[in-house]
Amino acid sequence: MSERRRRSADGGEQPPGDNGRPGGAGQGGPGPESPGRKRPAGLRETAQQPRMGRAEMRKAAQKGGRRGGAAAGAGDGDGGGRGGKPGKKRFIDYPRFGKQGVRRWLPSWKQWLTGFLLFFATCVGGVWYAYATTTVPQIHDLVNDQNNIYYWADGSEMTRKGETNRQIVELADISPNVQNAVISAENSTFRTDSGIDPMGMMRAVYNMATGGETQGASTITQQYVKNAYLTQDQTLGRKVREFFLTLKINQDMEKNDILRDYLNISWFGRGATGIQAASQAYYGVDAKNLDICQSAMLAGLLKGAALYDPTNPANQERAEERWKWILDRMVTTKNATAEERAKCTTFPAPIPRKPPTNMNGEISYLVDTANKFIMTKDPTISQQSIDKGGYKIYTTFEKDKVDALKKAVDDVKGETLNLQKRPEKDNWVQFGAASVRPGDGAIVAIYGGDGVENQHFDNNADAKGVQVGSTFKPFVLAAAMQVGVQTATDDKGKPKRINADSRYQSDDLSEIRKPDGSLVIGDDGKPYRQKNEDAGKRGYVSLRMAMQNSYNVPFVQLNQDVGGQNVANIAEAMGVRKESFADPKTPTFALGTSTVSPIRMADAYATLAASGKQAEPYSVTKVEVKGVARPGFNKPELKPALEPAVADNVTDVLVNVAKNGTGSKSNALGRPVAGKTGTTDENKSAWWVGYTPQLATSVAMWREDPAKHERLSLNGTGGKDSVHGGDTPTDIFTRYMKAALANEKKMDFPTPQPIGSQVDSSGAPSTATASASPSAAETTAPTAPDPGAQQPTQPTTTQGPVCVPGVDCPGTVPTQPPTKTPPTTGGGGGGGGGGASPTCLIPGLCGTPQPSASATSTAPSPSSSKSTRPTPSPSSTGGAQPGAAP
Repeated sequence: MSERRRRSADGGEQPPGDNGRPGGAGQGGPGPESPGRKRPAGLRETAQQPRMGRAEMRKAAQKGGRRGGAAAGAGDGDGGGRGGKPGKKRFIDYPRFGKQGVRRWLPSWKQWLTGFLLFFATCVGGVWYAYATTTVPQIHDLVNDQNNIYYWADGSEMTRKGETNRQIVELADISPNVQNAVISAENSTFRTDSGIDPMGMMRAVYNMATGGETQGASTITQQYVKNAYLTQDQTLGRKVREFFLTLKINQDMEKNDILRDYLNISWFGRGATGIQAASQAYYGVDAKNLDICQSAMLAGLLKGAALYDPTNPANQERAEERWKWILDRMVTTKNATAEERAKCTTFPAPIPRKPPTNMNGEISYLVDTANKFIMTKDPTISQQSIDKGGYKIYTTFEKDKVDALKKAVDDVKGETLNLQKRPEKDNWVQFGAASVRPGDGAIVAIYGGDGVENQHFDNNADAKGVQVGSTFKPFVLAAAMQVGVQTATDDKGKPKRINADSRYQSDDLSEIRKPDGSLVIGDDGKPYRQKNEDAGKRGYVSLRMAMQNSYNVPFVQLNQDVGGQNVANIAEAMGVRKESFADPKTPTFALGTSTVSPIRMADAYATLAASGKQAEPYSVTKVEVKGVARPGFNKPELKPALEPAVADNVTDVLVNVAKNGTGSKSNALGRPVAGKTGTTDENKSAWWVGYTPQLATSVAMWREDPAKHERLSLNGTGGKDSVHGGDTPTDIFTRYMKAALANEKKMDFPTPQPIGSQVDSSGAPSTATASASPSAAETTAPTAPDPGAQQPTQPTTTQGPVCVPGVDCPGTVPTQPPTKTPPTTGGGGGGGGGGASPTCLIPGLCGTPQPSASATSTAPSPSSSKSTRPTPSPSSTGGAQPGAAP
């Protein structure tokens, strides 16, 4: 190519324009001296700049250099050097050179491939390292179970539990029936799979990541790894370790060895680890002698012994269903023939337990209560991990109180029950009791039953199937005082809060109305009528008197006025578990058709003793593992459940029950006490729940057929026609509390502050036209005067409170006398160990009681020299739905 030069005015040369390049003469553009052309940086005006050829320009571009307009960007980090010189080529071209916008930041396919290969190589290297460094200890090295040590509240040792109950056996000493049953139930492809279930692990990881339900190991190999080498925590880290260990074990061990070790290390319940210990614990035979029926039952325990051990009556149906499923599964997977399956027609019931002697008496129930509390507070601790041992457990149980409670039950049983005289009526009688500190929640004592040495394994203190009867009525009264009744409103339009002076209909077989005034209809399609314990007609009475004598009708109506759900909410706030409730919509909800455990009833009444402050009941203060305390076992915080005035007013009403009503046997305690009796329909259970400011204690009594797990009537037990809460349960309470509080000073309950107002139910009389009077038991109470004396229509007197004419005093209108019933010795309902006939609070002001009933008197004739009050009949709640007597 020819190089033409054009000389400038001063004799120098400058590059001419060429083929359309800016500044070229051929384009007519301005020359280098023209004002419109920008001189390239770094050039002097007098310098002669030789023009680059095309080949030279091409080479410069390949090296990252730029000419013309691109020269301005030289040295900006994209590979250009200073002064337009090409920069060095980068090892990683990122951000990408020569790209603009988003493309500048998108990696090239080469970069993507390079990154993937590096990541893959890293993962492979990590897996190889983890696999290479994984070691598998011998099965004998895993037998390191330890004792659990339990301590009393004072720090002294209570008992030790958890002795190793395991014997390692070879596969040849394990029945083929067991091997086939376990493989069929747990992992039918065990003989041929790789030990890993990828889909199962992905589901488990996904559930853990999303907070869903945790999932156990899928294959037998994975289960073996989890049981032998890992904790029971369901975490992503544990799943990763499980994966590597499973790969290693499946590669290094034979399938028969894996199955042998799995069966030797698995937990089967009853404290048995391993198939040999389990076969002895459940059937008293060696593992090699188990038949196909027994093997299927034991294989079912691997899914969860706490759920499938048929020793627990609640598990019986579930255990039988799984047993049948495993037998059918064995046929499906060709691990058993149809003929072998046909031999199993009857469920192989296990032999009775053989507990160690250090668990006799109440110890086993104390340990059971503590273990349940631990597993509730710390979900990472399972029954299986507890059975492995190594825990130090410090409890709230006080030995002297536990012994006193057991002695009280045993003494009353010895004085009351006689199997030789009454083999039918005095058999299968059960007691459950619990004692809780108000304002703290500590469970200081329980009575769980006759002891495991007598084949009684259920913890009666935590029983959940026993109806509580009229001990539920204080919850209804507390709700009426705190929430109010829907039949009246205050000046703000809210339900009106009432007090114990409020008057409600108490006549037997009274109709019950909804808050809108409409009748409650029973299951038979007719208006529901509620029955009392006896057939008396007492008209409208104060709620204080209704609680004292445990009349059913007033509280069924009050429950309707407050709303069953509101009552349930108050009871739950006071400590009753939600799952314990019967249907709050039923008319008899107020009468205790719910099934609450003795521990929870004691805790709920402790809320009243603590002026409305509720504390969750607890039995463990500290748990140590290898000398380190587990978190989460601090004392529970107090929660406000009731206003103090509400709780104290309910307590005041229950003090009257204990002093003058159905719980009068508690007077023998010799200190202020409050409480309530409870007896359910047909006398199938009897309760007393009472408290002092320092201690709340519940006592329950019932009969149960151990074979059918059916509740039986207490009528005739102890030679008595009917047994009520004010009888045997109150007697046990009084004896125990005397011993438990022997070293504690007497304390009075807080003086109740005024709460609510008197709100009478629909139809309550305001003049002297009512048809009943209160019992003398209430009117003679110095600490609980009849609330009717506070009525503004009554004349002021210095002689003391008086009755309400027409309501709590004998009326002027003749009424039908109550139906006479045979006297009983029970304590619920109107029993409680005797009473007096209805009379006036101040004799001489409202009339003189007659010595016997007449056609115009409401008082029944006396049944004995000791009792002239109407005595209860064993009748139960009337109407379409069964109710509950106190």
